[in-house]
Amino acid sequence: MITGLSHVSIAVPSLESAAKKLKELYGLTVTEAKVNEEQGVRLACVELPNARIELMEPSRPGSPIAKFLERNPGGGIHHFCLNVDDVAAARVELGRRGARVLGEGRDQRNVHGEHIAFVHPKDFLGALVELEQRAG
Repeated sequence: MITGLSHVSIAVPSLESAAKKLKELYGLTVTEAKVNEEQGVRLACVELPNARIELMEPSRPGSPIAKFLERNPGGGIHHFCLNVDDVAAARVELGRRGARVLGEGRDQRNVHGEHIAFVHPKDFLGALVELEQRAG
């Protein structure tokens, strides 16, 4: 079911400022920003050999990331993402085991068009977990 770590997502007030800081301090290059209208987020990534760091900025007021930044104005880790073979099967299996998978079973996709789902933080040691089915 779980095949690896995909990424860690950090909510930031400004993608440009975050990208500049990562470049100056760590020599990391951030990809071009993309928008996920459904989730109300603008994001860019740092591609590493074994995973990504995903930077997320709200693209509209009231989005989940905007609400996160209201509580955490300086930003912070929002969630981490695990790769799975099949999001639909993982959703069913985790539900069978007692985990709450958010989204009421609706099809959700990330900016890359991949199937995703989220597991409630109370069901993963206090951390919000995204499940991602890689295309290909």
